[in-house]
Amino acid sequence: MRILILGAGQVGSTVAESLVGEDNDITIVDTDAEKLRLLQDRFDLRTLVGNASHPSVLEQAGIADADMLLAVTQSDEVNMVACKLAASLYNTPTKIARIRAANYLEHPEIFSADNFCVDFSICPEQILTDYIYKLIEFPEALQVLEFANGRASMVAVKAFEDGPLVGRELRYLRTHMPNVDTRVAAIFRQDGSIIPEGSTVIKAGDEVFFIAATKNIRTVLKEWRHMDKPAKRVMIVGGGNIGRRLARALERDYQVKLIEHNKKACERLAAELAHTLVLCGDGTDENLLAAEHVADVDVFCSLTNDDENNIMSALLAKKGKARKVLSLINRSSYVELVQGGKIDIALSPAHITIGSLLAYVRQGDVAVVHALRRGAAEALEMVVHGERHSSKVVGRRIDEIELPKGATIGAIVRGDQVIMGHHDTVIEADDHVIVFVINKKMISKVEKLFQVSIGFF
Repeated sequence: MRILILGAGQVGSTVAESLVGEDNDITIVDTDAEKLRLLQDRFDLRTLVGNASHPSVLEQAGIADADMLLAVTQSDEVNMVACKLAASLYNTPTKIARIRAANYLEHPEIFSADNFCVDFSICPEQILTDYIYKLIEFPEALQVLEFANGRASMVAVKAFEDGPLVGRELRYLRTHMPNVDTRVAAIFRQDGSIIPEGSTVIKAGDEVFFIAATKNIRTVLKEWRHMDKPAKRVMIVGGGNIGRRLARALERDYQVKLIEHNKKACERLAAELAHTLVLCGDGTDENLLAAEHVADVDVFCSLTNDDENNIMSALLAKKGKARKVLSLINRSSYVELVQGGKIDIALSPAHITIGSLLAYVRQGDVAVVHALRRGAAEALEMVVHGERHSSKVVGRRIDEIELPKGATIGAIVRGDQVIMGHHDTVIEADDHVIVFVINKKMISKVEKLFQVSIGFF
């Protein structure tokens, strides 16, 4: 595909990195020449310095031949204008805009074909807020990802030394839980991945991805590790877009404290949040954390715009005996350093957001994409079409399908029914198939496998 990306920030550069290795023709536009130079040094793509909302710049960038426009600059207005120009002047097939302002999102008619012509809008802050909310809801999990409109979920957990399944073969899970169907989609051990089989033995420290019907997630979690008590007390550092959204989402069901250093921002937050205790102070102040009883906090979320402050406040919270600490970290090199150490979960906004964009880029009918392990792997929800003669998957058992090495079918959602992907499971037309791909190089082969042959049309 010919893809034009507007904005070379965290989202734009991460999308470019993910797509450039998949035989896509990528051009990226930004006003910052240095950012573009660094991207061009690392990846095989074109760059252009200029204002992304100017027709002349879009023309130079090749908008006339683009299959897709990803407008992900820091400015909502620039993104919307670029989509409108792409539609009006060049009839670009697919136009996606990053929209951050709640005022715009509350009026979806703004994005219609009669107005700004935005085919799909994404709000990274809301995606991140929803992601963190799930981690608070399931404090034992490293990731919680939903498929098929929430009917199925994939959860990542770390196996601990005294966990019920550590030292046992995976086939034991089925005999031990005869009334709950679940499947292990992948296991990551140290820096490598393991394709799970019935004889695979779980070891302490393994990162295990399992899939089940969402209603059964808590039951399955109990088998992987001793359940933590439910989270009740949440402390948030940072009252920006994400911190404010998260506090608003949590405050009715949890006891929430929010620390913000800017006094005027504190006043606005206090007026907006009805059930959150807003504190004016520094999240890296150990005395403040102690005075606010950080030892009693179930989940500590450091969500400022400063990576170093987020890391320091999370480390101080852990030192102060907070049960679980999450830190928002933009620099991918920092994420790799701190993940799994004193900080329980390092949140990379770009990698969490990218799945929402990839669903529109993937070939075939892809309903959902989730980036896993900081972009190294993917989970895709593929919608199956066709008949046995026109499809390579319809009417076939899973063990008859020629999946590329490193790809596994975790589950199938058929209407309201969630079916685990066992070897003798037969796939039918209109099934939503959840595929786990350990190696991203295999994505194109998985896409071709699920595409309907030309003869079908």
